[in-house]
Amino acid sequence: MEKTDKHRIDRREFLKRLGAGVTAVSATTVAGCSFRDAGTGGSAQGEVPTDKMTYRIDPKTGEQISLLGYGCMRWPMMPSPDGTGEVIDQEAVNGLVDYALAHGVNYFDTAPPYCRGLSEKATGTALKRHPRNSYYLATKMSNHRLAGQGLSPEELFDASVKMYRRSFEELQADYFDYYLLHIVGIGSGMPFLMERFFDNGLLDFLLKEREAGRIRHLGFSYHGDVKVFDYLLSRHDEFKWDFVQIQLNYMDYRHASGMNFNAEYLYAELEKRDIPAIVMEPLLGGRLTTLTNYLNGRLKQRCPEDSIASWAFRFAGSFPKVLTVLSGMTYMEHLQDNIRTFSPLDPCTEEELAVLEDTAQTMLKYPSVPCTACQYCMPCPYGLNIPAIFAHYNKCINEGNIPVSSQDENYRKARRTFLVGYDRSVPKLRQADHCIGCDQCVHHCPQSINIPAQMQRINFFVEQLKQETL
Repeated sequence: MEKTDKHRIDRREFLKRLGAGVTAVSATTVAGCSFRDAGTGGSAQGEVPTDKMTYRIDPKTGEQISLLGYGCMRWPMMPSPDGTGEVIDQEAVNGLVDYALAHGVNYFDTAPPYCRGLSEKATGTALKRHPRNSYYLATKMSNHRLAGQGLSPEELFDASVKMYRRSFEELQADYFDYYLLHIVGIGSGMPFLMERFFDNGLLDFLLKEREAGRIRHLGFSYHGDVKVFDYLLSRHDEFKWDFVQIQLNYMDYRHASGMNFNAEYLYAELEKRDIPAIVMEPLLGGRLTTLTNYLNGRLKQRCPEDSIASWAFRFAGSFPKVLTVLSGMTYMEHLQDNIRTFSPLDPCTEEELAVLEDTAQTMLKYPSVPCTACQYCMPCPYGLNIPAIFAHYNKCINEGNIPVSSQDENYRKARRTFLVGYDRSVPKLRQADHCIGCDQCVHHCPQSINIPAQMQRINFFVEQLKQETL
C-alpha cells in the first residue's frame, strides 16, 4: 500500500471537500493575505477577541465545540519545592484555563501519562473552578505501557480499569465528554491492539460505560500501523465510533514520515463514514511554528502580521469534518495568537494551499528528525533528554546553523552556534553520547523514529564538530 497514492485527490477535489466557502476567494485573499489582515484586528499583535471563536457542531449532541481545543500535555512546569525535579505550575495553568474559557475555548484534552503523570490532576483542579457545563473534557485509556509486560488478560483488564477510575478522581469529574483508546497502531500493530482492548474485554467494558453515560463520546487516537486504523473503522457499524483523533498538518497530509500514514487518506476514510475528526499535532510538535529563514520569509511576505504557526492552524481547521484542532499551549502568547487565528477562522484559499504544499515539499529536503516532543519516549532510563536533543538539532537546521563543510563561508559561526547551543539546551549528562541503544524508547514513539540510530547519528556529528581544527 503506497502512502502517496491511496485515495489521492487533486487540488480541485480537495477544495470541494473544504466547502464552498473556501472557493469564494476575495480580491484581498488573492493578493496573498487573508481578510483578517485587512484591518479587522486579527493580526498576530492585535486585539484578542472574546466573542468570535469558530465553533463546529457535534453531530451526536448538537453541542458547539470550539475549533481551537486545548491540549493539556505541555502545561507550564516549575522546580519542585524540594528541588529534586519539576512540578506543574498550577497558578499558571489556572490562568491559562480561565483565559481560554473567557475567549471561547471549551474543549480540553488530557491523558494519564501527560506531563509525567501530572496533567490530569492539574487540568481537573483548574477546570473544577468553572461550571461543568461550560467545557468539554477529554481523556484517554493509556494502557500501552501496561500491555506487553507479561500480564494476563485479567490482570491487564484490572490495571486498565483502575487507570480509568483514577482519571475520574484526578479530573474531579463524574463523566467524560470524550474518551479515547489512546495511540492505537503503535508497537506491533494489530497484536498490540488485540492485547490492549479485545482479548481482555476492555473495549466491551468501555462500550458499556458509554451506555451508562459516564462516557458521552467514545473514539480512538491513531498513530502507526494503518491496518489498525482500517480494522477499527471496518467495525464502525458495530462500535459506532463518535469521533477519531488523527495527526493532520500540511506536512503529514501527503508526506507522513515513519509508520504514520498520510492524513489525506485518514481524513477521507472518516469523511466517508461521517465520523468527526479531532486533529492532533497541527504544528508537528512545534516544527511548523518556525521554518527556515527562506520559508518564513515567503509566508511573512504574504501575511506580514500573521504568525508562522497560524498557517498550520488555518490548514487544519479548513476541513469541515474537523471538530476541533488541539494545541498544547504552554505560554499565554501562544494561546492568544491561536485564539486570534480561530476568531474567526479564515479557511485556506486555493493559492494558500499551493503555497503550503510547496512549503512541505521544500521541508522534505532538510534532514530534520520528525520528533513532535510528545515525551512518550521519556523518561529515558539512562537520563537522556531525547526531545531536547532533537529540538536543538531541528532548530539549527531551520535556522541554517548546521555546519556542513569547513569550506563554507559561515562554517565557523555555525559550528560555534551549534555546539554552544547544544550545551546550553541539553546538560552534558543528558546528551546523545550517553545513549547505549537499549531500544526501550523505540516502541513508545508514535512517529516510529529509530531513536538510538538518530542519537548515534547526532552524536557522530557532534564529535566531528568538536574535533575540527580551524
